Amino acid sequence: MSKYSLNEFIQRTKQDEHSNEFFELETPRILEVNLQDLVWAKMGSMISYTGNIKFERERVLEHGLGKMFKKALTGEGTALMKAAGNGRLYLADQGKKITIFDLNNESITVNGNDLLAFEPGIEWDINLMRKMAGMMSGGLFNVNLRGRGKVAITTHYEPLTLLVKPGQPVITDPNATVAWSGHLEPEFRTDISFRTLLGRGSGESIQMEFSGDGFVIVQPFEEGLSTGEPSS
Repeated sequence: MSKYSLNEFIQRTKQDEHSNEFFELETPRILEVNLQDLVWAKMGSMISYTGNIKFERERVLEHGLGKMFKKALTGEGTALMKAAGNGRLYLADQGKKITIFDLNNESITVNGNDLLAFEPGIEWDINLMRKMAGMMSGGLFNVNLRGRGKVAITTHYEPLTLLVKPGQPVITDPNATVAWSGHLEPEFRTDISFRTLLGRGSGESIQMEFSGDGFVIVQPFEEGLSTGEPSS
């Protein structure tokens, strides 16, 4: 166990006072937002702030009627909040590791549970999975983000990026899948698990299959897609 004098601890853990970019990692698990206008963030992710910042929950029609209907249909549990003003905002989500992407006219699709924050200029939409089998794994929704600007996502522990190549599909557990190339369209498939053959399983296992050319980000943790709770 580490031991410090009080002054040593303060010096070691105090916030960075220098002027930083819009999104900065204050620690691997705390995001600093140097706010001068507004930012969209996961509801409940604020842990501290300085300056004059106001918080407002995403209104029902904030992003249009189409997104409202999609959220109602999918049962999406990821509510957004708008932080507006001038100051420093600190965000975190259950101690998960944070990764910042700087999109340059690119797109990425993120599991709704793992989206922490994004710049207001980023365009986004909710994607519905094609097959109803997705409901069995905890959810059918993911958020596609595109354009220019910063996006922050979270993972339990260290993420792993798997490259998807033509003719070499990548298969993942939906509950461990965090994000993937925005142009990829995963398919759900089922397979009889070994445990099922032994009579100890609950039925068919659900898998996501990615084909084409791109990438998939996974985490060493099974997280419920809709609830944010570990899968059983």
